[in-house]
Amino acid sequence: MRHGKKFNHLGRKAAHRKAMLSNMACSLIDHKRINTTVAKAKALKQYVEPLITKAKNDSTHSRRVVFSYLRQKETIKELFGAVSTKVGNRPGGYTRIIKTGNRLGDNAEMCMIELVDFNDVYTNGKETKKTKTRRRKKTTAKVEETPLVEDAQVVEEAPVAEEMPSVEETPAVEEAAVVDETPAVEETPVVEETPVAETDSEETNTDAEEAPASDENSKNEEEKSNDANDESQEA
Repeated sequence: MRHGKKFNHLGRKAAHRKAMLSNMACSLIDHKRINTTVAKAKALKQYVEPLITKAKNDSTHSRRVVFSYLRQKETIKELFGAVSTKVGNRPGGYTRIIKTGNRLGDNAEMCMIELVDFNDVYTNGKETKKTKTRRRKKTTAKVEETPLVEDAQVVEEAPVAEEMPSVEETPAVEEAAVVDETPAVEETPVVEETPVAETDSEETNTDAEEAPASDENSKNEEEKSNDANDESQEA
């Protein structure tokens, strides 16, 4: 039964396990990546990441605490020097485990554990930008400031509404009235005052005047014809 087994003992006594993890942590800090089994890599991840977090604060107390675990002066210099500056902006998750298959012989799962910021393949040689974390403590101040911004927007929008009628007050209506006041109405009487009636009356008058004249001519011709007949008879 596994009662009270909160971590992997790795088949070793406590002293042996601590010494092994200390040596593996020193190798990881010096070489930036090592090959081991998956079980040891997971145990090393929990062992070394708190030490890297402690190395961000470069003080005598932090150095003594980390030295009590690693016991190697050159590794302490490397951790508080290059590693702490490279990993200073990352909030945890300093290591990465990449599985590489099974080992020949006992068929154990093998992997490679490495420091994330020292892998140029994944990072493309670019330095990560600093990311600042903000805590939401001043939410009340922001809520109070928002109505002021809204009021300012309403005040700015008010003149726009006043200016709109000025655009609408175009003289289009006056022009329409001017167009309606065309002299077309005055020209209609001219059309009605056509001389057709006068011409008709004049023609009737001329016909009436010509009618008596034609009667008189016919009478004269008849008289002439009668006289000629009388003369011919007398002859």
